[in-house]
Amino acid sequence: MRAAVWYKAKDIRVEDRDVKDVQSHDVKLRGAWTGICGSDLHEFEEGPVLIPSDGPDPFTNQEAPLALGHEFSGVVEEVGSAVTRFKKGDRVVVNPLITHGEKPPAYDIYDGFTFVGLGSDGGFADFAVVDEKNVYALPEGLSLEEGALVEPTAVAVQAVKEGGLQAGQSVAVFGSGPIGLLTIIAAKAQGAKNIVVFDLSDERLEKAKAVGTTHVINSGKTNPLEAGREIEPEGFDVSFEVAGVEITLNQAIKITKSRGTVVIVSIFPKPVSFDPMDLTASGVKITSTLAYEPGVFQKTIDLMATGDIDANEIITSRIELEEIIDKGFAALTSDKSQAKILVKLSGEQ
Repeated sequence: MRAAVWYKAKDIRVEDRDVKDVQSHDVKLRGAWTGICGSDLHEFEEGPVLIPSDGPDPFTNQEAPLALGHEFSGVVEEVGSAVTRFKKGDRVVVNPLITHGEKPPAYDIYDGFTFVGLGSDGGFADFAVVDEKNVYALPEGLSLEEGALVEPTAVAVQAVKEGGLQAGQSVAVFGSGPIGLLTIIAAKAQGAKNIVVFDLSDERLEKAKAVGTTHVINSGKTNPLEAGREIEPEGFDVSFEVAGVEITLNQAIKITKSRGTVVIVSIFPKPVSFDPMDLTASGVKITSTLAYEPGVFQKTIDLMATGDIDANEIITSRIELEEIIDKGFAALTSDKSQAKILVKLSGEQ
């Protein structure tokens, strides 16, 4: 089968690989669509970040080289002897998070983890073999293409949950990349009143308008704190930091109302600084999110199936697997108008 395999930073090869054997609790699926995530881009540009390269991953016993891709959907091709929930022909999506599963869901995701497609072979391949517990049924009416958007959307739905966002509250989002856009969509579905988005890219801010934000502010042209206070004089109820840089974290803290909440959604590549007195003097709380609880993953599927969340607007390109370097990773690096690029495998809907 074809697979996009990570060997080292700047070295991803589309090559022919054998399909893994199906064990008793495994599901083998024929890949339909896989999204390129910012995590994949980090692995391409500066990895290994999460990919095991100095020995086997303790959760999967795999190590590089391995096939990337953790935002994917497909059709069941074969099931192991102990699998009871799926059969050949079922349309499914993969929850790639792998944990110990020994604690309640809210704590389990912080008890050590890896991902299918980062700690093991993933979805940039014609076929993938994953544990049954990581497979979720795709409801009728939700396409396989939309299925490839479930995983990143679940990140946003979890972030909204962590922020305790209530209907009628105001929201600030710093960063309008793919996860920022999905955070806007999830906040809107939760009933947020004002959703104000801050970014340096006019192209990305236009995309933010398209998915339903109420205000956009280019932080390179306008002081974000002053502009935000004009819209919400007392500050925002919940602010989401989705840019992953020091200045936006500090802006998110300062723009949040007294006793409001800042949710860190992004991955910070290096340590940053902030003044604890900004919290002490305001009662602002900082929380964060890593991924998503299983229940949140299922809730995301349900919200997408009913149309309460429509993530289709974030798709900007569809490419072939053989184009993943030039039209995938390179495009995401150089073209700010790109948001979510989907890689076509079988292309089934």
